Amino acid sequence: MKVGVIYGGTRTNGNTETLTEQVIQDLPVEKIYLKDYDIKPIEDQRHDPSGFKEVEDDYNDVIDRVLSYDILIFATPIYWFSMSGITKLFIDRWSQTLKDPNYPGFKNVMSSKKAYVIAVGGDSPLIKGLPMIEQFQHIFNFIGISFEGYVLGKGNQPGEIQQDEQALAVANQIHSTLKQQVNK
Repeated sequence: MKVGVIYGGTRTNGNTETLTEQVIQDLPVEKIYLKDYDIKPIEDQRHDPSGFKEVEDDYNDVIDRVLSYDILIFATPIYWFSMSGITKLFIDRWSQTLKDPNYPGFKNVMSSKKAYVIAVGGDSPLIKGLPMIEQFQHIFNFIGISFEGYVLGKGNQPGEIQQDEQALAVANQIHSTLKQQVNK
């Protein structure tokens, strides 16, 4: 099984990345740092007779990589009680891909995937991060992805996630599960 991590943070070696590294330690994964790509916002042309226009950015390169993975790990800081803007921007573009003739089986391919979410926030993330987890659940349900699990961690200042023993324990549980899935 091929695992891809989609990092939605903008801070290098931030708390979300640190917690994610706990999950993926010693596993063969590919990493996509969305901050390193130019992904433009979606221009909603779903009802335009000519459909969506081609966008000159890096989105297709990223989605091509995502389509090759069996397991997706979405790693995002919790910003304003939701996923980061660059993560949402990336997912918003799926609406365009669903209508793109260059990706005729997009939803079918995505529905064969499993996903995890790793998120860290500084203000009661176990409570205030739950609407974001529900949002991911709705996204995954719509596209057909199997939502396998999540971990919400508490951390604001760099390195604080290392003090969240509960999040680290859940991260280790997800790591064990992933290790079994990857070795099948």
